[in-house]
Amino acid sequence: METILFLTHPDAGKPALEALAAAQELGGQLIIGLFGAEVQTTANQWAGCGAAKFLGVIGNEFTTARYATDAAAAEALVKAAQATIVIAPATSRMNRILPGVAHRCGGRTDTHVTALTATSVTRWYYRQRMEAVLSRTQRPWFIALDPGCHAPASPAPGTATVTIVPVSLPSIRTTVTGVKSPEASQQTIRPDAPLLFVAGAGWTKKQPDGQPHVSEAADLILGFLNATQASLGSSKSLVDLSGEGQAVLPFMSHLNQIGQTGATPRHPKGLATCCHGEEPHVVGWRFINERRAINLDANCGWARGKADVLYVADAFAVIRKVNELLAGK
Repeated sequence: METILFLTHPDAGKPALEALAAAQELGGQLIIGLFGAEVQTTANQWAGCGAAKFLGVIGNEFTTARYATDAAAAEALVKAAQATIVIAPATSRMNRILPGVAHRCGGRTDTHVTALTATSVTRWYYRQRMEAVLSRTQRPWFIALDPGCHAPASPAPGTATVTIVPVSLPSIRTTVTGVKSPEASQQTIRPDAPLLFVAGAGWTKKQPDGQPHVSEAADLILGFLNATQASLGSSKSLVDLSGEGQAVLPFMSHLNQIGQTGATPRHPKGLATCCHGEEPHVVGWRFINERRAINLDANCGWARGKADVLYVADAFAVIRKVNELLAGK
């Protein structure tokens, strides 16, 4: 029987609950491994998850992400659990350390996994156009499950007994002085948002009066994002405009790009505006459950079976009216 270690940091949020649910389904002996400044609160929240035991590494050194300390903590937990399979949420913090920890423990690792069993994992290649099922005999086997691929667990809270695992820390040369992040109003990429709002190049093109209205477009889009807390995506043509010397939306970058050469998000719903639904862009919508689009062209790509609902209308007028309704005007 496999010994399954679910490994995470306490602030991993929903991705941790999704990976925990996947680990619960594997059928082996489940052990929870947590590392951070404090782990008892999280352990108590997961007390009813069915784990045989809880292991923890605690200390101020593990408060924030740092490769040296995180890798040392994870290695200690894997060896203390004598795990044969290690499941982790694919957060940036865990993705950074898993390959190195696998090497230290003589194991192998697979990242960007979308589904798993006790004997195999599933992942996508070539921008989600090819699906592969992989299996390994090497143990320990480290697996990072991508967010949005599994329903989250709902463990009953209680009081968990956490066994603290000692860690021999290496010489630390990196000092974490703080964390800088954009203000909530400036943050446009929200992986956990229920809605993905995608803007196309049409927002920067000439409007019926013969003039572009980029400033108004920016205000309308940001107004919608702030009111709905949706995540912002973009077509490749829009983010490429900056390199062509054309007017661009100031908050848009290649990080927002959705499609064959961009991201493939997993939001429940998606709304495309002023983009035509070409295949390279639409491939990024593969895992969006409900797709809607606003476009003046009734024969655009979205109308050809790629959208559940197409609104043939002016996106400026529609979003302006929606913003008014959201504001209660």
